[in-house]
Amino acid sequence: MKKFYIITNKAKDADYSFTKEIEQYLQKNGSVCLSSNQEQTGGDTDYRYTDARQIPADTECIIVLGGDGTLIQAARDVNKTNIPLLGVNIGTLGYLTDADRSTVYEALNCCMQDTYEIDTRMMLSGTIYRDGEPVFENTALNDIVISRCGTLRVIDFDVHVNGEYLNSYSADGVIVSTATGSTAYSLSAGGPIIQPNAQMMMITPICPHTLNQRSIIFGAEDEIVIEMSDNKRLAEERIATFDGEISRKVITGDRIVVRRSEKVSQFIKTNKLSFLQRIRNKM
Repeated sequence: MKKFYIITNKAKDADYSFTKEIEQYLQKNGSVCLSSNQEQTGGDTDYRYTDARQIPADTECIIVLGGDGTLIQAARDVNKTNIPLLGVNIGTLGYLTDADRSTVYEALNCCMQDTYEIDTRMMLSGTIYRDGEPVFENTALNDIVISRCGTLRVIDFDVHVNGEYLNSYSADGVIVSTATGSTAYSLSAGGPIIQPNAQMMMITPICPHTLNQRSIIFGAEDEIVIEMSDNKRLAEERIATFDGEISRKVITGDRIVVRRSEKVSQFIKTNKLSFLQRIRNKM
């Protein structure tokens, strides 16, 4: 690899000092490097950290400086480019990232010497239907969450899988996650940890009003439909959120259809730690 692009979380590197250090290191070693602070134009509501249209087409690696949240959002921003991402943790959590400040130059050397692996992660596609018509669609690397907003009331919804009724819930909400997202919100809600490159989807209810709270795992090719119920004729205070970033309000009768996305995220792996070692380190 010789052509790099850096996406920086400004909250983690406000003066771009660390970003500039990496740029200089790559350029000193004969590589080309641009960064989002130079190229980002803003004004587009569909991206968070960088406009994928500004990334040169011949870019071979996108370096993401931040934490897990930054890497997830960057993956959403650039998933149409099919360029692999190298996550560098300069935030508080680094479960998904490959390197940190102390190991970043070793990771960059691996990229320049082509001694790395590509870890491909499944993504979700979620479409909101109202009166039978699609009104919103987006993708998620971690999860799609349907939850309450505003007043603290439970919400009612029905779940169907592949056209077959599964169950009705009264709960704070429901999480549909990928294996990557199993260590995020789903884990906090009591869901299991799944090897992150596994091809599957998982439903985890959030604080359901039942004595039995269990996650259910489905195959990658299954279709999950969540239909919003009457909600006891209370005010419409429900919301669908994609990776904790993009959200839309949903109302009674809306159907949220979740499928495997045609898009994937590709992460560069230079760290030799195994999945089990990472789990042990985070426990």
